[in-house]
Amino acid sequence: MKTLILSVLVGVVSGLVAALCGVGGGVIMVPFFHGLLGLSQKQAVATSLAVIIPTAIVATVKNATSAPPLVVWQIVLAASAGAAITAWVASGWMQSLSNETLRRIFAVLLIVVGTKLLLSGPRG
Repeated sequence: MKTLILSVLVGVVSGLVAALCGVGGGVIMVPFFHGLLGLSQKQAVATSLAVIIPTAIVATVKNATSAPPLVVWQIVLAASAGAAITAWVASGWMQSLSNETLRRIFAVLLIVVGTKLLLSGPRG
C-alpha cells in the first residue's frame, strides 16, 4: 500500500513538472523511483519511460486542442523519428551499463542542464 501511495505522489509531482517544464517527468521519477521505492537505476529509468507514455499522450491531446494549438506537428514528426530510433539503440546500451554508471550520467546531465538554465538570459 505504501508503494502505491508513493507511486501516485511521484506521478502527481512528475505530471506537474512534465506539464509545466516539458521534461517528461523523468527528472522527478528516476530519483524517486530509485531512492524512495528502491528500484535499481535501470528499473527506475525503464519504469519512468513507461510512465511517460500516458503522460505525454494526455498532455499532447490537451495542448493540440488548445486555441491556438500549441503542438507543431512538423517538428513532432521529425524529432520523434530521430528520438525513437536513438531510444531503441540507447535502451540496449543502457542495459549493458552498470547502475552506478547510469546514476553518474544522470547526475551530470541534471547538473549541466540545471546550470545552463540558471545562467541563460531571458528569452522573448
